[in-house]
Amino acid sequence: RLPPPNMKNTLSSATALLALTSFTAPKIACAFQPVGNHRYAGGALRLATRHHHAVTKAIGTQPIHRLGVHGGSYSMSAAATGPTPVTPATAYTKAVALGAGKAAQSWQKTAVLGVVSGAHIGFGAYLALSVGGCVPGIAATDPGLQRILLGAFGLPMGLFMTIVGGGELFTGNTAVVTAAALEGKATWKNLAKNWGVSFMGNLVGSLLIAFLATHAGTLKATMAGPLSVAVAKSSQPFMQAFYRGILCNWLVCMAVWCATNASDVGSKAIAVFLPISGFVALGLEHSVANMFMIPFGMLNGADVTVQQFMGNIVPVTLGNIVGGAICVASVYHYVFGTNAQA
Repeated sequence: RLPPPNMKNTLSSATALLALTSFTAPKIACAFQPVGNHRYAGGALRLATRHHHAVTKAIGTQPIHRLGVHGGSYSMSAAATGPTPVTPATAYTKAVALGAGKAAQSWQKTAVLGVVSGAHIGFGAYLALSVGGCVPGIAATDPGLQRILLGAFGLPMGLFMTIVGGGELFTGNTAVVTAAALEGKATWKNLAKNWGVSFMGNLVGSLLIAFLATHAGTLKATMAGPLSVAVAKSSQPFMQAFYRGILCNWLVCMAVWCATNASDVGSKAIAVFLPISGFVALGLEHSVANMFMIPFGMLNGADVTVQQFMGNIVPVTLGNIVGGAICVASVYHYVFGTNAQA
């Protein structure tokens, strides 16, 4: 319903002031003199305040806690304690909001950001193969140390770029978009669109980096390691790859989940590093990382066919879906969702 005369301007002014006080110093008071019919101005402020509380709850800041009406003047003061505390419940709320935004996004934007994320993960896998994948002496004498190197240097960088810089990563979307759908904030049709388009975008981005890295020639002297990785990944039994995919994306989605809940870049980096370095060191299977590692090996002479490549991607992708949608999104929806039991 359109606002009565003069209410629209008052509502806009009130909303702007309320937004300003959400991000300023601990205590701030604002006052203004609305023009026109004051009977509408009070209603406008109350409506603006309700909207303000909903927005600040979503973005994790403290709302205005007092609205004063004194004759024709209206004053507002901000509660002063900084950001909302980070809790498991806020992680769920933020993940749902993130997933809802991804589901509502146009397929064109999802496709472009999917290519970007595929490239990010490709860069991370490229670094992993360049460091932990090129130390055969350490791998032979101290395999645990080699796994640490493989996990620490590489894929955490890729996911960090995607989360902080922006992107559409299929594996992370299996959790956050599923949470939004379970919460009724996204349709299952949009979930399917997001998953499908981001998956194909990730494939294109990963193949692009595999092509560029091959022609860059930085691993020519130590190509034995990357080739052995491609062959090993393509030789796994179907169910083994499936189970490794579940475990992998459980950790990947927890990295996304925790990083989404973090309020600063440093905290996001830590949230990403621990689970991602862990899944790589454990030898688990990530579909998007494999979209780089196996084709890179194939482009450089690995004895792997396209059929064998798909024989890895299919079970790993199915496992990744279970890990993200069931082990993360569905569990947290049961505990923290709108209909969760106290």
